[in-house]
Amino acid sequence: MEQKFVALFTEFGVLVVVANVLLDQLGLPIPAIPTLVLAGAIATTGSITTLELFFGAIAACVIADSVWYLAGRRYGSRVMKLLCRISISPDSCVSDTQMRFERWGAGALIMAKFVPGLGIIAPPLAGATRMHWRRFLSYSALGSVLWVGAGLGAGLLLRPQIVQLLPHLRQVGTTAVALFAAMLVLYVAFKWIQRYRFFAALRSARISVTELYELIASGAAPLIVDVRSATAHQLDPRIIPGALRITLADVRRHLHGLPRERDIVLYCTCPNEASAAQVAQVLIQHGFTRVRPLQGGLDAWLAAGYEADARAPVEPIAVVSVADARTG
Repeated sequence: MEQKFVALFTEFGVLVVVANVLLDQLGLPIPAIPTLVLAGAIATTGSITTLELFFGAIAACVIADSVWYLAGRRYGSRVMKLLCRISISPDSCVSDTQMRFERWGAGALIMAKFVPGLGIIAPPLAGATRMHWRRFLSYSALGSVLWVGAGLGAGLLLRPQIVQLLPHLRQVGTTAVALFAAMLVLYVAFKWIQRYRFFAALRSARISVTELYELIASGAAPLIVDVRSATAHQLDPRIIPGALRITLADVRRHLHGLPRERDIVLYCTCPNEASAAQVAQVLIQHGFTRVRPLQGGLDAWLAAGYEADARAPVEPIAVVSVADARTG
């Protein structure tokens, strides 16, 4: 059994591994690490097969990264909105990975494949923020080398244990595949239920752009907060007039500067207002009761034809003074 399996792998394994890695890096839910580990265990150390696996998988990574880089460079924030829309984890929306990208800079491309969520977001972000293509390819290649090397290296280290399991693959292979498929379906179902409950709980608290406009026109003076990350604001610098800027990462540091007696309207540009919803949850947990995410966010405000400013919103450091001045 082992000899037949190894022979089959030698003939078709490289193509299977490369295809698996390519689809995984393009965003399909087909994990490539188990395949790399198995490939590393079966391949003979130092053989041409090992080299083909290594460089083939790296090429697949760079190709997939380049596709997303070009998409981000051409379509900008629309790519990130698409990724956020299809995400099954609303609590780890694009804004979270944007903040990591901002902290790590170009180095995020090196570690991206090791961080859930960041791997698929970092390449289009690099394109959208106009990172030079030579720099992008260098960091993407280095990150790919580390990630592929880790997978194949783990297989080489575990080779004796994995080889011992190969004779049993025929007996447990079908059962294992069925079990894995069932677990994958259950995981996706759980995440979608979690996603539905997350947004259903906040749907009734949302405010439409028309309601916000009328609220402002009535003189109620709601406090409007732009919760977008620095990268999202760079991609689209327009803001709702008078908005303050407090990102999800900073909100807890500025709780004392926010008025509890006024309506606080939060907006972002992520589909389903995921980032605004997260900030709303933080505020509600700290006793704020008049918190409302803006339905449709900045995109809905602009689509309605309402006025927008191209200047930067008030930074968090000025939140206290501005809030006091408005309530004074």
